[in-house]
Amino acid sequence: MFASSTHLFREAGRRALRQSSRKSLFARTMSGAAAISPYAAGRIAGLDKNIWVEYGALAAKHQAINLGQGFPDFHAPEHVRQALAEGTTSEKGRFINQYTRSQGHPRLVNALSKLYSPHYGRTIDPMSEIIVSVGGYGSLFYCAQAFINPGDEVVIIEPFFDCYDPMVRMAGGIPKGVPLRLKPGAKTSADFQFDLAELEAAFTDKTKMFIFNTPHNPTGKIFSRPELEQIAALCIKHDVLCVSDEVYEWLVYKTSPEHIRMATLPGMQERTLTVGSAGKTFSATGWKLGWTVGAPSLIKCMAAVHGQSMYTCPTVTQEAVAVGLEIEMARLGTPECYFQSLAEELRPKRDWLAKALAEVGLTPIVPEGGYFMLADTEPLGLDLKDDGRLDDVRFVYWLCEEKGIATIPTSPFYTAAHEHMAKKMVRFCFCKEDATLQKAATKLQEWKATLQS
Repeated sequence: MFASSTHLFREAGRRALRQSSRKSLFARTMSGAAAISPYAAGRIAGLDKNIWVEYGALAAKHQAINLGQGFPDFHAPEHVRQALAEGTTSEKGRFINQYTRSQGHPRLVNALSKLYSPHYGRTIDPMSEIIVSVGGYGSLFYCAQAFINPGDEVVIIEPFFDCYDPMVRMAGGIPKGVPLRLKPGAKTSADFQFDLAELEAAFTDKTKMFIFNTPHNPTGKIFSRPELEQIAALCIKHDVLCVSDEVYEWLVYKTSPEHIRMATLPGMQERTLTVGSAGKTFSATGWKLGWTVGAPSLIKCMAAVHGQSMYTCPTVTQEAVAVGLEIEMARLGTPECYFQSLAEELRPKRDWLAKALAEVGLTPIVPEGGYFMLADTEPLGLDLKDDGRLDDVRFVYWLCEEKGIATIPTSPFYTAAHEHMAKKMVRFCFCKEDATLQKAATKLQEWKATLQS
């Protein structure tokens, strides 16, 4: 009886402490939100800044060559564009222009099931294990809203796609960043590695979710099987959900390691949510169509968020992507298949950009996958005025304002605790027409001439 009363007393004390902490957190978040608007909800405190808005506006203001944002300046495949046009003008457009099934257009989810089932080594149920969203962004948002409770901790590999951290915080979660560290003398993205002891220490009894990206944005790293197995072991040990952002799954270069899907590892199928993207797959980022593959019970949770927010995604784009997938599946294993041909088309652009950056004194980190390249500006020895901003931010503004080339700093891809690790590293995008890259190279050469004079 005494032990029971003591236990109840302790629990009441812990509950009061938790409530006090939550009230304190609520007060701080409400104070931060009020800086945006007196009507703002506390959950958006500190989330009113977006790097794509900021640096997109900077590029437009200076009419710079945009090697910052990750959008191709070339067309999506003709058959995909044709499918979109026909979907709005053909006789079947009477239905294609109307609502479709909430969790995903039947033709699209069936195509996704046929595409992925062989890669997963099992049959994926198109109706219960796939949900379609407004871009990969939408999938990530559903993951955060459907599974994260206030106070839950979420382990995130850094650097990361910039929305991971704010989406976790908006859901009331606590992001815990574990950085990839660049080996001395690094040449490729494989030289970005996490410290296993550091990763293990980030997992606690409060950890609810792990989020990472492979192939990785912004580094271009493809996580190896041993690395994935180490991550999987921790997720299983701590009973943690894994969000595997694999939107660059097809952008793997011939000399790179193979892309391994996290959900295919032992014990990971039931706890992994795999995010994909039509925008990245078909070079049509403006279509904003993505999807998630996962266990039925997990997809059902995401569908609850989707059904009370987006409800459904545009039918016509889903139909066009389905047609595109069907055509590409018939071409698998041939040079004509876009899943392989895009990487082959981008590989010389990657190599060319690396050479151009090295020629002006930067140190490029050649990516194994994706279409971004990090470059270290430290060797330039530029003496930019210290205005309180981080080194990478000052360099990006200077390069755009003075040299007419738009890039992206890497510090926004880190949590506040680790943003200093960005140092002088900036991100370039090379999914551009050769003419665009040539214009950028000309400006870089002009800059090089001034350095030598």
